[in-house]
Amino acid sequence: PAKKGKTHQGYYWVHHCPIDGTVLFDYQPGRSREAADHVLAGFKGYLQSDGYAAYDKIGKREGVTHLNCWAHARREFDKAKDNDRERAEKALSFIQKLYAVEAQAREQNLSPEQRKSLRLEKALPVINEFGKWMFDQMKHQLILPKSPIGKAFKYSMDRWDQLSAYLFDGILEIDNNLVENAIRPLALGRKNYLFAGSHSAAERAAGIYSFFAICKKHEVNPYEWLKYTLENIMSINHKDIRNLYPQNYKKLQQV
Repeated sequence: PAKKGKTHQGYYWVHHCPIDGTVLFDYQPGRSREAADHVLAGFKGYLQSDGYAAYDKIGKREGVTHLNCWAHARREFDKAKDNDRERAEKALSFIQKLYAVEAQAREQNLSPEQRKSLRLEKALPVINEFGKWMFDQMKHQLILPKSPIGKAFKYSMDRWDQLSAYLFDGILEIDNNLVENAIRPLALGRKNYLFAGSHSAAERAAGIYSFFAICKKHEVNPYEWLKYTLENIMSINHKDIRNLYPQNYKKLQQV
């Protein structure tokens, strides 16, 4: 049990749905799979995560398609440049080609169906060539497994199916940088105030972070939203409480 007067660690688990722009900060005292399950217990659909093992069993459940993040894979090769610059830069050049396809899709404002077609045409051959190259390097024992470049290879090869799964559907993203962007204010705040005060205070802070992150996603002024919410929350029917959510508040202001 927690000792009175002592500081304790806790963790924010951040969930983001790029389709409707919902962001959820969920505070949990631990980092186990049970903590991840707090939100994802009944989840079905596409689940994209970094390589943290707590998501692996959730990703194997029926009805869940697990995706990993190319930005995290890229970081591993970037860290390996001092160890084996030639191979690290070759791997990074493959990943750069994958991101070039994503840039083209954004510039042309492609629909999900069009983005999937473009990826199958241009990204799939790169992924196949990249995978074959890594397999050949490992097969011929050209890389020490415990070296930084060996760990970078293992990181990607262990997650190859999950890294490639974004090709399944044009609504999917190549990485989870949208979540990374959402947690930047949290990282800044953590440097400024260090402590939440208590577990319950951290839970309340998670709610505030969630609402303000949604405001940012939907280009809603957080002050105006909060003022409107505090002025109307007492008079609104509990069945209509969702109308006060930032994304729905914006729709009300546009009517």
